[in-house]
Amino acid sequence: MAPTEWTVVDFIHRGPWWKNRSIRALNLLLILPLLTASMNGLDSSLVNGLQILPSWQEFFDHPQEKTLGLISAAQVIGSLLGLPPAPIFADMLGRKPTVFIGAVIMLAGVALQSAATSIHTFIGARGLMGLGLSFSLTAAPLLITELAYPTQRGKLTSMYNSSWYLGSIASAWSCYGAYRGAATSEWSWRVPTLVQALGPIAQVTMIWFVPESPRFLVSKGREGKAASVLAKYHSLSADEHDPLIMFEMAQIRHALKLEKEVSQSTSYLTLFATPGNRKRMVIIIALALFSQWSGNGLVSYYINLVLEGVGIGDPGTKAAINGGLQIWNFVAAMLGALMVDKLGRRTLFIISNVGMLISFGVWTLTTALFNTLGDVKAAKATIPFIFIFYFFYDIAYTPMLVAYTLEILPFNIRAKGFAVMNFVLSLVLAFNQFVNPWALQALSWHYYLVYFGWLIVELVFIVVFIIETKGRTLEETAALFDGEQQPQALVQHGGEAATMSRHLAARGPGIWIEEEKSTVTDIVEMRDSAQRRVSDRTMSQTLSMSRYDEESVDSQSRVCEAI
Repeated sequence: MAPTEWTVVDFIHRGPWWKNRSIRALNLLLILPLLTASMNGLDSSLVNGLQILPSWQEFFDHPQEKTLGLISAAQVIGSLLGLPPAPIFADMLGRKPTVFIGAVIMLAGVALQSAATSIHTFIGARGLMGLGLSFSLTAAPLLITELAYPTQRGKLTSMYNSSWYLGSIASAWSCYGAYRGAATSEWSWRVPTLVQALGPIAQVTMIWFVPESPRFLVSKGREGKAASVLAKYHSLSADEHDPLIMFEMAQIRHALKLEKEVSQSTSYLTLFATPGNRKRMVIIIALALFSQWSGNGLVSYYINLVLEGVGIGDPGTKAAINGGLQIWNFVAAMLGALMVDKLGRRTLFIISNVGMLISFGVWTLTTALFNTLGDVKAAKATIPFIFIFYFFYDIAYTPMLVAYTLEILPFNIRAKGFAVMNFVLSLVLAFNQFVNPWALQALSWHYYLVYFGWLIVELVFIVVFIIETKGRTLEETAALFDGEQQPQALVQHGGEAATMSRHLAARGPGIWIEEEKSTVTDIVEMRDSAQRRVSDRTMSQTLSMSRYDEESVDSQSRVCEAI
């Protein structure tokens, strides 16, 4: 049988993921890094909700446009300070320790913010929160992307950024509940700030139960540990010589080898060193810009001004609309995350941009009619079109901004490339948070025309530059930008390793035979054929991709693991 006859599709679990105990356990553990996006959503949306609360406005003496912009931008400024060192920590220490460091810094920020007695302390606390978030936001999605089961990677990575809205929902409704329960008390704004501590506490106490990224472990010469992690969470039999594990290990090792041949050392300059890398970075930077310059920033951070612009002034009504919008956003984003492997990345991006262009155009028109003619019906029509606009935004940009960025980056520049995306995102957010409130006050609905024109530019870029990536492994997807031979070589190396393992396994009964069997039967046959499988594994270590390159590497790996 030709070695290239097999692909990863031949070895993956078929059927619902929750019926596979290994995938089920892994997905439950990945909830911890998934929390990072929710923590970001909670922190980013908090000021938006606090602006609606009279007690917060009175306590901080009704902040005006410039002060309000600084409060909103403080988190972004803190993130900018943390972004340069964050990928270095992730590449040197590992993904898990970096998430832990970020969570500890965030806890310090929450303590300072909830106890703030002046606007300066409040701003400083938000900056500290942003610093901690930069570490967690860099490492958590890397851990999810590099650890997830092959068929779950696209969905989980897309759900990561979609879960931003869980934090946004918690922020909106905690502010709404605080307003209804104690509208005049300062605890109506201090309690929502304390809610921010829940996520970091969970990560500080439990992140160590999550396994480290196998890609990171292989890059550090700890192939034994990497194979063990993959076997435990990607193989039903926990067999390190399971064809799927052999296939994945072969692709990881070959991809890292190719990356080292291209560049012996990596820096931020490496991101632009080759034509493939430059094309990646153009797409990544563009998506970061589009994610915040599509008109969504108007409502995301200044819903108070937008709603007042169409005649809605009651705090309770504004809080309820804000809370309802966050739930709507979460549902739409999760729908998009579940569709990434069915419709494809490129298709979703095109549908999203066309829908945003049309709905934002109507939104602009209704706002203009209310502001120029005082048309109350137009004002009422604005609210549903805000929801429609966000539906189209959320099905693509919320789930795929992070997922698509991480997919197209190879391992050696993944952390740094992702940090550049976050850096650009932070710059755009800072710009928006300073400019949007001033522009809305000065230009009113005319400012919407700027975003409408920009949406046309976005649509053209998406049609011309976005490449479809569905149906490929992480290594194959990253290699798409480096020439046609790169993905083919990865498939060939994975197929050769998996084929050898499959041939050996076929010599005795077990899981990897031509016809699928029930789990109970497989386990019984594995037990009965244990002696033969031990012999096969020994032969596999000699004939196929071994767990280690050499005995010395094995010894060093074990010493590192023991330490």
